[in-house]
Amino acid sequence: MLVPAVLFLVGLVCLIKGGDWFVDGATGLARRFHLPELLIGATVVSIGTTLPEVMVSATSAVGGHGEIAYGNAIGSVICNTALIAAVTLAVRPGTVDRAALKTPVAFFFTAAVIYAAVAYTSGYFSRPVGLVLLALFLVYMILTVRQMRGGSSGGAEAEAGAEGAQESPLWKELVLLVVGAALIAVGARLLVDNGSLIAAALGVPESVIALTFVALGTSLPELVTAIQSLVKGHSALSLGNVIGANLFNLVLVSGISVTLSPFPIPQGSMLAGRNASLVMDIPVMFAVMLLLTVPALLRGKLARWQGVTLLLIYAAFCAAQFMM
Repeated sequence: MLVPAVLFLVGLVCLIKGGDWFVDGATGLARRFHLPELLIGATVVSIGTTLPEVMVSATSAVGGHGEIAYGNAIGSVICNTALIAAVTLAVRPGTVDRAALKTPVAFFFTAAVIYAAVAYTSGYFSRPVGLVLLALFLVYMILTVRQMRGGSSGGAEAEAGAEGAQESPLWKELVLLVVGAALIAVGARLLVDNGSLIAAALGVPESVIALTFVALGTSLPELVTAIQSLVKGHSALSLGNVIGANLFNLVLVSGISVTLSPFPIPQGSMLAGRNASLVMDIPVMFAVMLLLTVPALLRGKLARWQGVTLLLIYAAFCAAQFMM
């Protein structure tokens, strides 16, 4: 038990550091090409901070651990929203650009409805479902890039990005990308293998470990990005990263995992005589995202009460996972 726990933590450290370096390299390259901050947050940084989830879920699915792949995707959405975004709101609520939020929010709920429809009807994520999710990811990226590059928000931010890019040589950004990706791959393998061993030793389903510890571990890059963005005053980067990462958890993380190795939804945990994923996990995912995005879209600002409420929901969700 001790060795798997230590290796699990080593995997987390590799994921965090690898994600951090990958984001630094990707952001540097994106700014070198004069992309605006919100575009970087909703696309490049979101992809970079979602890479741990991609590697963990893909590795899990191929290795026959569909419960981890499934739980990690949904758990990461819940963690990103009800913990990471919640901390950001509780510390520094502020205004948001409603127009910029519409596209990622619309795509997220489209993907979430598809995801839920499959879970509640067939209960099996087949390869065609994975291809549909990946197609959504591709369409989102194309639309977002066109929208942001055609908008007026790139001026000052792009110039600032160009100045920042001059301070870091191209070779350093490429090294950060390669080394970061390698650390993410190693960390994902350690996390999956030893997370499965810990689940077996504790006598709890793999899906519970995935929905809590693994999801939290793979979401730490988003937390680091959110904190750094708050400190530096880049609220657009932080919020764009969280919402973009949530979308990518469904369309990219799940899309790749299901396409590589289809799997059914977990059957381990039961609540009120029904599959806990259908009764609690998916509804909580919808609830926290609605609580985060609806006030932002209606009023153009976020409030501290949202952050506090989301944190309470996350605490209750984690506690319920280990009480079933």
